[in-house]
Amino acid sequence: MKRFTLALTALVLASATVAAPAAYGVDFDELRRENLDKDAVQVEELRRGHQDGIKVDFDKLRRENLDKDAVQVEELRRGHQDGIKVDFDKLRRENLDKDTVDFDELRRENLDKDAVEF
Repeated sequence: MKRFTLALTALVLASATVAAPAAYGVDFDELRRENLDKDAVQVEELRRGHQDGIKVDFDKLRRENLDKDAVQVEELRRGHQDGIKVDFDKLRRENLDKDTVDFDELRRENLDKDAVEF
């Protein structure tokens, strides 16, 4: 009995789902055309507004930005050349000296620690 009731309920829900849109009588093609017409008008208005409004000289903007960047890069290059001089060989030697480990001494210390008296 439960199976029959569940099957009947599912059938009723499925038919209601299929029949519901048809009951409203919505013409989706008409809605699509209306929306396309609305978008076409707005896009055309925006295009005309932009053409009549501010005109941007992108080449001029590009040249100005290139000039700004060129100055900054040149200033940075000169600042680094005139500024701190780094002796990389000296730094390398200092780092090698820091990293130098006396492995014989470490081995002896570890052997002394591991030595177990019996």
